[in-house]
Amino acid sequence: MARFRVCAAAAGCFLPLLVLHAWFCGSRILRNFGLQISWTTKNTLYRLDVSWPKYSEYFTGTTFCVAVDSFNGLVYVAQRGDNIPKVLVFTEDGYFLRAWNYTVDTPHGMFAASTPHEQSVWITDVGSGSYGHTVKKYNSFGDLVQILGTPGKRGSDLNPLQFDNPAELYVENTGDIYIVDGDGGLNNRLFKLSQDFMMLWLHGENGTGPTQFNIPHSVTVDSAGRVWVADRGNKRIQVLDKDTGEWLGAWDNCFTEEGPSSVRFTPDGKFLIVAQLNLSRLSVIAAPPIGSIGNCSVVSTIQLADQVLPHLLDVDGKTGAIYVAEIGAKQVQKYVPWNSYFPSLLS
Repeated sequence: MARFRVCAAAAGCFLPLLVLHAWFCGSRILRNFGLQISWTTKNTLYRLDVSWPKYSEYFTGTTFCVAVDSFNGLVYVAQRGDNIPKVLVFTEDGYFLRAWNYTVDTPHGMFAASTPHEQSVWITDVGSGSYGHTVKKYNSFGDLVQILGTPGKRGSDLNPLQFDNPAELYVENTGDIYIVDGDGGLNNRLFKLSQDFMMLWLHGENGTGPTQFNIPHSVTVDSAGRVWVADRGNKRIQVLDKDTGEWLGAWDNCFTEEGPSSVRFTPDGKFLIVAQLNLSRLSVIAAPPIGSIGNCSVVSTIQLADQVLPHLLDVDGKTGAIYVAEIGAKQVQKYVPWNSYFPSLLS
């Protein structure tokens, strides 16, 4: 019994020291916050992976968005600032691989759409320079492959395609593209393009009714063929049919304090992960069954420290890990499901 008590006491001292060492040696934001704990949970499903990234000093600007290429095990981070690399590439284990800064002015959202034959990264650029107001496709080394929009010219026209503050996009395996255009600019619209960039359907009216938007900020698609849009200014999530664009319903009962800024599904499709910027909060919401939208039901929350400001997030399609771009903290953090937390921590 005495030996057991000694072992238990030793373990109780070792694990907190291990966590504190990882926090203070590996994360700039946690050094800045001092002893303040950066997250708490309710009905805990996720834990912070304090080992990601291995070195946080690579975050030299304001981190606005993150994209996970689960097929190749890569994590892309886009940041803003002068004379810094705009895109950083990490492994899913947190090792820095490379950076690039070509033709990216002011990144806002991004999406990794890789296949066995191609690695691609899409970035929405809201800058005022010669590459601003566009949606751009790159390969994994930063070579520009495709530009959607009229570079350097904001607008609301669709022919030629013009954007004004395009917030985010989602690319399906088929190559179809969903874009939310309207982070406080001229437009408040959602549209779907085919893989050869033909317009399939569009909702583009500012307002509070069905298929109307006020700062549509994030978009994702579930396995049931439903499009989920973070209608941030209206404090709701709207749901549409991906084939027709028909309105299916909306969630607003979970967002009375602040609208959602980011939406992504877990790999099994059971939960929707939602970020709320100014509340510094992540919510895990139960996905509704096919044929029903109903009301949203929060099953778990992760409360970050004040002023962390989670902007956009992405979810690893294989491991379920959540990567959160935090513009207040100027970093990206990784949260892993509970059953994979300790192996990640001790690796």
